[in-house]
Parts: sequence; C-alpha cells; structure tokens
Amino acid sequence: MQVFTDLDQVPDGFGPSVVTIGNFDGVHRGHQAVLGRLVSLARADDRLAVALTFDPHPAQVHRPETAPELLTGLSDRLDLLARTGLDAVLVAPYTLDLAAQTPEEFVTRYLVDGLGARTVVVGHDVRFGKGNAGTLATMVELGGIHGFEVVAVDDVGECAPGSAGARERWSSSAARALLAEGDVALLAPGTPVAHLAIPAIGLETVVVEGTASGVTASGPGHRRDTVLPGQPGTSVIMGRKDTYGGPFSRLHELSTGDVITVVTGQGEHTYEVISRRLTGDPMPPVPDDPETGRLTLTTAAGRPFLPDDVLRVDAELVSDPVPAAPRLIAAGSLPASEEAMSGDPDAWTPVLLYAQGMALVSLAVAWARRSWGGVQAWTAGVPVLGFFGLSLADQVSRLLPNLL
Repeated sequence: MQVFTDLDQVPDGFGPSVVTIGNFDGVHRGHQAVLGRLVSLARADDRLAVALTFDPHPAQVHRPETAPELLTGLSDRLDLLARTGLDAVLVAPYTLDLAAQTPEEFVTRYLVDGLGARTVVVGHDVRFGKGNAGTLATMVELGGIHGFEVVAVDDVGECAPGSAGARERWSSSAARALLAEGDVALLAPGTPVAHLAIPAIGLETVVVEGTASGVTASGPGHRRDTVLPGQPGTSVIMGRKDTYGGPFSRLHELSTGDVITVVTGQGEHTYEVISRRLTGDPMPPVPDDPETGRLTLTTAAGRPFLPDDVLRVDAELVSDPVPAAPRLIAAGSLPASEEAMSGDPDAWTPVLLYAQGMALVSLAVAWARRSWGGVQAWTAGVPVLGFFGLSLADQVSRLLPNLL
C-alpha cells in the first residue's frame, strides 16, 4: 500500500480511483464495511482503492482540551488500513487552512484533481468542508458536477445486551466508550482493542478482538472470555508464531522480569514476566489478592511450521489495576475455533465453493482455448482464475491452526 503524507506527493495523473474519506480511528467494523465496499468496487472497475484520512485528528486541532483519546495512533491506523486491501492512503495534514476550505474546494482539490476520483464511497453521515457543511447530498451534487459517482454505505449496528433488539451504530465514539468501560463483549472480531509492546524482543503490534484463525491472521487476538489487559484477573492474548509475520515468533526468548506494556482505552498498563511454560508445566501460583492482574501470551511451540506444543508466557501486572465491566461471555464458553491451535471449520463452505468456481473457470478457459485461441482464452481467463485462486488460498488459511 502506498502512503502519501501530503497532497504534493501524489503523482500527476494519479487514478482513476475509488476514494473514501474519514479519520478511521480504530478501523472498526463500520469502517471495514465502507472500505470493503470500496475495495470491491475498485477491483471490479480496475481502479485504485484509496482512502483519504487526516493527521492529527480534527478534534485535536479544534478543541485540544476535550479531544478524545484515540483508539490507534497513525502507524497502527495505517497498518490496519493496509490489511483491508487498499492500494493507497493519503494522510492529509489537518490544519486550520484545510478546515477553512468550502465543501466544493475540498472535493475539487483532494478528490478530483488530487486523487482522480471516479467513485466516492461514504457513509450516510459523511461531513466535510468548512463547518462540516458538506453532507451526502452535497457530495452527490458535486459528483454530478465533477463526473464521479457517489456510493453510500449503510451504517453497521449490533444488538446491545438488554436493548430488546435496538441496534447501536458502530462508530469510533461508541468503540471508545466500550473500551473506556472495559467492555469489549460487543466488539466485532478483528476490532483493535490494545497496543502491545515488548521491548526485549522488539515487538510492537496492535491486538484485535477474538482468537479464531481468520482473526489472528490480522494480528495477535484477545481471548474474548477473559478480561482486558490492565483489569483484575487474567487476560489472554494469542498470536501466531510462523505465519502472517509471526508476531509471537520470539516469545520463547522472554525471561523473568522482562517488561510488557499494553495500552487500552483505559490507559497504559505495565506487566513483568514471571514464568514461561509448555503444556503440562506447573502454572504460576494463584495470587492471594483478587485485584491482581495477569497477562498470558500464547503461541505455538516446536519446529517452524510443525508445532507440537503450546507456549505460554505469564506476566504480572505491576501498575494499578483498572475497573472491569461484567463479562458477557463466560469463561470456557468460547467456540472450539477460538481455542489454542484450532482452525476455523466455518471456512470449509467457502473453500468448497471457491474450489468449485475455480474448477468451472478452468473448464471454461480450456473450452475458450479451443474455440477462440490461446491468447484470447488466457487474456480473459487469467484474471478470473487469479481471483478464485487467491480467494481459495485465503479461505484455506483459515483452516490452519490459529497460532501457527
């Protein structure tokens, strides 16, 4: 993914592109819906998938004294955006001069002239331009003037406990509120919940919610039936050893006393390693104080790509614990796909469908080769075969153990 940190870095003639705009703090489920639609449209029309975001956050410029604590810093935000399949991100420096641009000035300079937008994908609540005067209707009107299509993506909601089916719209503010209360039960799998740093092994990474194989492909995952880091009790984070960058590949190098820092919506929390163990090794003694917090990092153990055990590193909270909300997922009640060294059986259905699709396309290409000739058949068939091949590989990876 290309990253431009100023409009002047975007090459002349950039595009044509499918563009979205937003702060994308946390790249939560609502953002993922917009970005997923954008990437899909871009691939279908053979255009570039581009996000326009801002740094610093507008609230930090307009009202720094009350600006919310961000879910993710810029580097983590870019890392999460890259995982959505975007081709490029423009990080526009947010200044008072940018904020003073009218909606038409902003759209003309950034979307039309700068990024070559042919389609703009936004949520129904989009706001842009001076005083947030620009709305979805404004964007549609400007699209008619400048020749780009506007696609509006519906809000994403989840049924909240005890709300009798009421749907709460996903937003960065809602995610911050849940995290500030120490409640991640409503967060969709893959939503960022923490930043993990272990200086002794040079690790800095985003921790996402959930531990199924498809989730840990995005980074270490927080086990959903345990407390958040920093809270009383034991928080479990599971990560891969060999694949998808192997974020926990050096976990076996940790020693007693090594420091682990985790930042959540409740602040920064510091742990010190107290033990390293394999299956069957004695667990560390249960603390006498119920307010004691612990962290267990979990990954595969054994030869590369041939794990034969599970490694767990235990650490004790040495900073002050923070309050924990009641858990909605009871300990030990997770599906088998979220346990250590499990694959995701739900991937079998898409695996079979993509395999069938790939077989049918292969037959169609063979028929076309006889009917049209080799060049025409391969020209038409290779992109489709590539799509099915990559999609099949992605689903097959979900069948692999979540710690591999």
